[in-house]
Amino acid sequence: MIKKIALKEFKENLREGRFRVSVIIVLLLLIMAAWLSYDYYASVQQQHSAAKENARNIWVSQDDKNPHSAAHYGTYAFKPKYPLALIDPGVDKYSGISIFLEAHNRNESQYMAAADQTGLARFGDLTPDFILLFIIPLLIILVAYNSFTREKEQGTLQLLKSQGLSLWKLTLGKWGGIFLPVLIITTGLFVIATIFLSGLSDFGQLSYIALIIMFLVYLCYYAIIINISLVVSALTKQSGISLVILLAVWILICLAMPKASSNLADTIYPYPSRQAFATEVEKDKKAGLDGHNPWSQAAKDFERETLEEYGVDSLSQLPFNFDGYRMQKGEEHEAQVYFKHYTKLKETYKQQTKVYQASALLSPFLPARFLSMALARTDYGTHWDFADAAENYRLELQRALNTDFAENSSYGDWAYRADKKLWKDIPDFSYIPPTTAEVMQNNWSSFVLLFLWLFASFGGLKLTTHKI
Repeated sequence: MIKKIALKEFKENLREGRFRVSVIIVLLLLIMAAWLSYDYYASVQQQHSAAKENARNIWVSQDDKNPHSAAHYGTYAFKPKYPLALIDPGVDKYSGISIFLEAHNRNESQYMAAADQTGLARFGDLTPDFILLFIIPLLIILVAYNSFTREKEQGTLQLLKSQGLSLWKLTLGKWGGIFLPVLIITTGLFVIATIFLSGLSDFGQLSYIALIIMFLVYLCYYAIIINISLVVSALTKQSGISLVILLAVWILICLAMPKASSNLADTIYPYPSRQAFATEVEKDKKAGLDGHNPWSQAAKDFERETLEEYGVDSLSQLPFNFDGYRMQKGEEHEAQVYFKHYTKLKETYKQQTKVYQASALLSPFLPARFLSMALARTDYGTHWDFADAAENYRLELQRALNTDFAENSSYGDWAYRADKKLWKDIPDFSYIPPTTAEVMQNNWSSFVLLFLWLFASFGGLKLTTHKI
């Protein structure tokens, strides 16, 4: 019976010109968005590979020079573009694509794609996630708003009840009739995305498990929207009122709540300004050892401690070049300072995330949005992970250069030149993003919230059916 009702609802929808036009528009938008995302993804991957190769070639082609000069010369760490970014680009265009790695400084990522866009970009980009998160829920509302009000207005609901038809079976049939075209559209998009990704020569870190989980996340999100639409349709008497209420609900959960939660998080747990952050970092750096300043009190104390440790009377008697040794210790002190202050930033990010999660109790859009970005590796969590990996590589790079300077030259020998083989012996930066299991573990609360919405909406639909 449920299957027959679902097919009947589906066929009735297909006969409506409004539904056919809406589906065609959505499908065209999806195909266009997928193609644009594919073209952008392929272009970025090509640029990333070329930039990474160019930066490595510049690094290894340096002439013989002092290792600490090479440390200041620096190199770049590039953040790769991951395949599922084709579906959900997340915050990538706002978070930067590369970090300059140099001595004494932990730099922030730069070259944000959003900085190169025109003012029209504030209206949003046509990407698959935009269609999936905003447009398809509107399509669901357009199809479902009169599911029950139409029966009430035509008087067929009482007729069905008098014939002994279970209203819950009727509800499930209508639910299936709405879900079926949504399932077809969503499946089509993910199939198209998979085909596009299969056409790329470099799959990168493509995870089919993550792709399937993302697909299921969106289906859960749509199931919630369908449940809410049917509840509103069941509780109202007129189709026009039902449509207005559902459009207001869409505005609330898809537009108002995400913006409100963002403003609330920024108000309760604000990030420090760039100037205030830099001032605090510089203050702590000056309070410790500066590898470039041998006349500071911290440097004199470190010199005395080193002489006592090795039991010698002068720096020239040490079995290494004290200049390089001091440089490395100064680098370690500065790294601890950066670690301290960036840990505070990440703690602020975690606190803001808790505010978003609390807001997700009022909007199923938020957990679906967070999970989509996390599975695509385009969220802020992955960006923080990349930045930490780049910093760890920077520290290893500085350690290798300062160690070579300390072990292969004598005290005061700033004329020492390292062979260019040293640059080649230092491995290139390589970053592996969190695995799908790690992503799921780090975002378990969003999964819980999404399932709570799913179960609560089905429960609300069940209770509403009993009230009809």
